[in-house]
Parts: sequence; structure tokens; C-alpha cells
Amino acid sequence: MSIIQLTDVTLSAAANGKQHTLTFKETIEIAKKLDGLNISAIMLPQINGSKTEALLVRTIAGVLKNSATALTVGMTKASIDEAWKAISLARKPQLTVSLPISAVQMEYICHIKPAKMPEKIKELVSYAASLCPNVNFTAEDATRASFDYLVQTVTTALEAGATSITICDTAGTSLPDEMAHIVTALREQIPTLKNKTLTVRCMNTLGLSAACAIAAVKAGASGIEVACQGDAASSVESILAIIANRGDSMHISSATPVTELHRTVDQIRNILREQHATVAPVIARGGSEGVYFDRNDSADTIAKAVRQLGYDLSDEDNQKVYDSFARAASSKKIGTKELEAIVAAVALQVPPTYKLINFVITNGSQFGATATIITEKNGTEQTGLAKGDGPIDAAFLAIEQIVGSRYELDDFQVQSVTEGKEAMGTALIRLRAGGKLYSGTGVSTDIISASLYAYLAAINKIAYEEKI
Repeated sequence: MSIIQLTDVTLSAAANGKQHTLTFKETIEIAKKLDGLNISAIMLPQINGSKTEALLVRTIAGVLKNSATALTVGMTKASIDEAWKAISLARKPQLTVSLPISAVQMEYICHIKPAKMPEKIKELVSYAASLCPNVNFTAEDATRASFDYLVQTVTTALEAGATSITICDTAGTSLPDEMAHIVTALREQIPTLKNKTLTVRCMNTLGLSAACAIAAVKAGASGIEVACQGDAASSVESILAIIANRGDSMHISSATPVTELHRTVDQIRNILREQHATVAPVIARGGSEGVYFDRNDSADTIAKAVRQLGYDLSDEDNQKVYDSFARAASSKKIGTKELEAIVAAVALQVPPTYKLINFVITNGSQFGATATIITEKNGTEQTGLAKGDGPIDAAFLAIEQIVGSRYELDDFQVQSVTEGKEAMGTALIRLRAGGKLYSGTGVSTDIISASLYAYLAAINKIAYEEKI
């Protein structure tokens, strides 16, 4: 009985497709739920030079307990260094070198001629293998490449150190027997594939992705890329339903518990659906892009939007928010997330009860993350020490230890606000206490520092109102 390796691409597909704009918290929540399903590997969105993206990947890498942390690298050694730095402390790190091998996509996407692609594959895979023990080579658009060229590129990747290979039907137009033929022929032409994981990704353009993937498995593939939603890969529910009902006859099984599958996938789909519905639309001008406001919107409209975000502001604070909004909207449209950042920055400003003095955070694959936070209250230093799932979680728990209360983290967003190595990052925190929302923002060249400042800003607002 062979155990089929499932690689989930839900998060990377959501990021690449731009149809979902997940928050930091939502992305981590989805990753945790997939990890609970014992998915073999979770493919994370590629880092594109953003400190925010790197922090998100590092946080998820520290959280995953069962699944491998898989991350696609770019086309340079610098991008591989960046990716490896983000996942190096994961329990099961995996670097993925993903390159198109059909002639049309090679020239259109990579501006590389077919004769030069094997050289690029060798360069990137060998360098990734020098850093990470688990390197995947993904042959994008493999079904539209000539078979001889597919054999050449896969062989090059294996010789360079790839430990697994993924073959993609990127167009999604292959039939089951065609996918089976490709897998059979590859295993015949490349004997070393017998000792490697051969995965297939089948787009669902024709509604046949599950059938194509299972046909490939029957022909000798040992892995399938799946997704909880969308057509980027085979449906995880469809694949596991086939394995559950016909796995014995095909001598295959899966490590994913089917009893937990539907409930968890429904929860993930709800996150993907509801992240655009956080605010009931006041003026829907962006279509699928969400809700936007401009300089023509009145103070009453903005106050209504702020209430729908969950904030109960005084007339004075509503006026402050509108004044700040009006300045920002003079040159561009303002989305709901920007509006929320304005609320966090100008409303409910209070004297700081807690001031951040210093912090030390350590993170390791064996011992997890530990945070030591030192704050000052009324001239007295207070120290909190806590362990958590990743550096951010540990830091927040240490602050809660100092305050002596635990609050519900309603939302957590981080993003870069400037470019370059010394880019400034901003964090937005929403805490819920006594049925009310309190938000705080923080800005720093260090995303963790920005997150701590934002968390304390929200805590200070709670402390001011509750007299703690």
C-alpha cells in the first residue's frame, strides 16, 4: 500500500490569483488547519522582497508541526537565499524551483530560450540543494512541452540535486490517459525517478483534474497537488473521496483523516469567502476589489463605514477620522483596510499606560519561539516571558502576561510602506475586550517591533477605558 503525498496549494493560489487578499491572521489560520489535516506539504506564497511576506512565512514555518513548509523561490540565487532564510527553522523545509518548460512560456515569462533553460535549472536547483535537504523541481506547462525536452529538464534537475519532481498540466487540457502516458514514459526514460517523489498538478479547466491525477497515480506518480478551492489544482475533497472509496483496489492510501476533512475544508472556504465581507458594503465601487471611498463621500458615510468595521467612536473621534480620511482621499481612493488604519492612528488616542523598553525574541525548530518583553508602567519596569507558536505569538503572550489579561485578537495585518532594504513596515492590531474593538498601529523598519508597538497601542486604549 503506497501513501500518496498531498501538497496543498490553496495559499499560493490565492496569492497568485489576487482573488483573495488574506490578512496575516487568516493566512496563519488556514495553514494551521491544513497542518491539522496532516497534509504532506503546504505551499506558501513566494516572497517578493517584502519584509512582511518574509515574516509571514517565518511565522508559519514555526507553527507547522506535521506538514512540510514548501516555498517557491525566484529565478536568482538571492531569491533562494531569501526563501531559505524564511523557512530554514521549519521542522520540514522545502524549496521549490518552479520554471516553465514549454517554448511559449519560457520566452514569455522568463525571456529564456529553450537551449538555455537546462543551464538555469541546474544553477538554481544545485544552489537550492546546497542549502536545503529537500528541493522540488516543478516543470510548469510540462504537458505542452515536447516529451524529449521534458525528459532533459527533469534529468537535469535530478542530477543537480532535486529530491522530488512535479509535472504540471498548467493549461488543464490533458485527458486522463495522456497524463498516465507521460508519467509512465518518464519513469521508463529516467530510472532514478523510481527513488524520488513524482507529483502531478492538474488544473481543472475541463473538470477532469481529479481523474487526470488519479490516472497519473495509477501509472506510478506518488504525489498530487491539491487545493481547497478554485481550479489551480485538484480538489482535495475529490482526491480523498476517490482514495477512500477505491484506494484498496489501487493499493494507495492517504495520511489525511477523511473524518475531519469536510469540516476543515468548509472552515477554510468560509475564510476565503468572508475575508471580502468583513465590512457590509456602504458604497461598492471596486467590484471584486472590495469597498472603496473617495473625496466625494460625506462624513456620515465614513462614520457609517467605521461602525460597520466594528468601532463605536465618539463624535469627536469620528470627526478626526473623517478629517484624516479627507486628506488621504484628496489624491486617491481609500479601501476599507486603509480606513481602518486611519481609525487606529487617529481615534481613541490615549496617554500610554505601558511603554515598550526592550525585547528579546528567539526562535528555533526544536525549541519553538520564546519572547522576553520589558515594559514600563508608572515608572516601574515589568517583564514578561512566554513561549508561543512563532515569534509574534510568543511576544503577544508575553505582553498579556505583563498586563494580566488575555484579549481576543480580532485581526492582525502587516505590510511594507516603503521600498528597499531599510523599508518601513506598519502593523495594525485589533483587540476585542468587553464586546468592543480597540485598534493600534505601529511603524518600524523591523516588522516585529512594529507589531509590538501596535499591540501595546491597542492595550493602552483598553487600559485607559478599563482603568487597569
